[in-house]
Amino acid sequence: MARPQAADYDNRRQDMLDRAAALYARHGFLGASIADLAIACGVSKSLLYHYFGSKEDILFEIMTDHVEQLRGVVAQVMSNAPDDPAEQLRRLTHAFLHAYVSAADRHKVLVNDLDKLPEDRRRSVIATERELIDQVGSVLAQLGPRFGTTPAERRASTMLYFGMINWTHTWYDPAGPIDTDELARQVIAIWLGSPDR
Repeated sequence: MARPQAADYDNRRQDMLDRAAALYARHGFLGASIADLAIACGVSKSLLYHYFGSKEDILFEIMTDHVEQLRGVVAQVMSNAPDDPAEQLRRLTHAFLHAYVSAADRHKVLVNDLDKLPEDRRRSVIATERELIDQVGSVLAQLGPRFGTTPAERRASTMLYFGMINWTHTWYDPAGPIDTDELARQVIAIWLGSPDR
């Protein structure tokens, strides 16, 4: 007989995903066993399997939750931003960096362990990432020829932008002397060649 679903099922599931993301971020997907995950989540292995079918399912959900959150961030920024592409880029940069900081473990898992997913699941995550890349690329295209005059050049500029911000989790400490908004202002100053104040 199947175990009945608890009233707090969704909250417990989300907590387990958060704990799993922290474990994967520290040890990598391959460095964490189901037993490690159960210990980190404070549950038995059988209860963990009640919530998730496999270790890979957990990895996939961590990544899809994260990229869907980023998709929502972009949608919110673009629905409220003025038509000025420079202001759109400023707002996107602040929003991306805040999202990365608030979901640092999930972001680290995404950038470090995407290749651990099977091809069909990896394609699903990559499709959402490409949507985000295309949206930023369209903003850069509106900023003029300095970001490229051909699709290939604009794509390179877009990937350089993400290269600048996507790896901040490897060195940036939000509790350090530079807060997240100041970091975003520095990115904008470098990227647009003008201060963001």
